[in-house]
Amino acid sequence: MVSAVAVAEIFGSPMVDYRMVALGSLIPLIDLAVGQPTPLHSLVGPVVVLVLVMVLTVGRRLLRRRLLGIPIGMFLHLVLDASWANADLFWWPAFGPEFADLAVPEQEGFSIRLLLEAVGVVVAVWAYKRYGLDHPENRGRLLRSGHLNRSYLRG
Repeated sequence: MVSAVAVAEIFGSPMVDYRMVALGSLIPLIDLAVGQPTPLHSLVGPVVVLVLVMVLTVGRRLLRRRLLGIPIGMFLHLVLDASWANADLFWWPAFGPEFADLAVPEQEGFSIRLLLEAVGVVVAVWAYKRYGLDHPENRGRLLRSGHLNRSYLRG
């Protein structure tokens, strides 16, 4: 949620598919199920997804615009969960091919994670009002197309 709000506030575009940004920001959480970090928590994961989106959508501009939200969300996940603070993980495989000694960022620091989740809830409540999602037509637009009402965006 925070990733989608960040994109909305920074870019202010009504044409971004914010559902895809939110989805992309959740993809690195697959590592929690795996039990250890994978390339999804390094720059490699979102870069590979970005390249795939660009290559597979040549000549399909609308599909490309929709799918670009996925790697954007993945990049924002790396920023928001502080993956960048662990050079071995963030720059993998530059410092070695192994993930064995590394932890998934979401598994460390329970207190700070709890605080960050609370911030996420506050941001979600704020965004609900900020983007007019208390109006059924705006909420429906977001659910159907992933777009926010232009009149609620800056820029």
